Amino acid sequence: MHTNNKILTSESVTIGHPDKLCDFIADSILDAVLAKDGSAHVACEVTAAYNRVNVFGEISSRVKLGDRDYEAIVRKAIRDVGYVRDEYVFTDKCEVNVNLKEQSPEINDGVSHADGEIGAGDQGFMFGYASRETEKLMPFGIDAAHALSKKLTVLRRNGDLAYLRPDGKTQVTVEYDAKGNVKSIPAIVVSAQTDDDVTIEQLREDLLGKLVFTTLDPDLLKQTRYYVNPAGKFTIGGPAADSGLTGRKIMVDTYGPYSHHGGGAFSGKDPTKVDRSAAYMLRRIAKNIVHHGLADKAELQVSYSIGHAEPVSLCIDTFGTGKASDEEILGKVRKFYSLKPRDIISFLELDRPQFAATNDGGAFGNDFNAAWEKIDEDFI
Repeated sequence: MHTNNKILTSESVTIGHPDKLCDFIADSILDAVLAKDGSAHVACEVTAAYNRVNVFGEISSRVKLGDRDYEAIVRKAIRDVGYVRDEYVFTDKCEVNVNLKEQSPEINDGVSHADGEIGAGDQGFMFGYASRETEKLMPFGIDAAHALSKKLTVLRRNGDLAYLRPDGKTQVTVEYDAKGNVKSIPAIVVSAQTDDDVTIEQLREDLLGKLVFTTLDPDLLKQTRYYVNPAGKFTIGGPAADSGLTGRKIMVDTYGPYSHHGGGAFSGKDPTKVDRSAAYMLRRIAKNIVHHGLADKAELQVSYSIGHAEPVSLCIDTFGTGKASDEEILGKVRKFYSLKPRDIISFLELDRPQFAATNDGGAFGNDFNAAWEKIDEDFI
């Protein structure tokens, strides 16, 4: 290891990972509610363990869905992920418990103002980040980890590696030189759930040939150490092996080790919850800062008080890469963008169903044409 070089490791998980499955179910419920009422307030949590899914939290909407409707959404989400075979133990035939109530009227009164303004759904602080490391303006390590996890799911679904099961995790370690350029990938870890009759030797050969070598730059892999299912057989996975919970993969959902995190999860939350909407907005702002050449990388932080529309604070760090001072760049941001929740929701069109898709490969730098990834050509 070189003393002047930096080593950073990023992780991703497949959509069949038990925590990510819970995120997907929660966002599938959110999407179904928003499809009927774009102004609904949703705070949906999900747990999954062995052969049971529990759905709980608060939903307030002008259009009411019943417990059977929610149960049907849960079962469809499980099928969509791929838990449909009895040998998986956990399947779409599992027990589903629904315990949803309406949002506290005290919170609702703070969020929905009489003049139409929307107050922040909670206090807290959020971050947004962008970097010139990749064409997507995402950090290289988390982008590479997501590429591997998404490809695992593709190989399973298209039949190229039909023995793969839904659960899986990827991890990519990146070495940077003293100037901050990607130098190499010292290590890759892939843990993939498989059918019982697959040998470790076959799996390792297949995942190197069909996953790693077809996804990542071979020039970065010349001295890479590979750990493929390092614990051995991995046949029982998902909620049958390990309980799942919404909001437990917040670094996977964002930027990995490259940026700070406020601690608030995204899944199952409507856009009045600034944990989600403000983080999405800051990604768009940071991406535009880097795209327009104001800095090579940028991290923004915003904070809110529950019930108030205007942020409590907004700051930026360009890590010494700014072509103007951080204060000048922040002035441009304040002039062009509004960080009031109602304005964010309108600007990013967050009152429509679109959130389940964010659970396959992270919310940022993904390829589903999200509004928070768009470029504002008139920003500068």
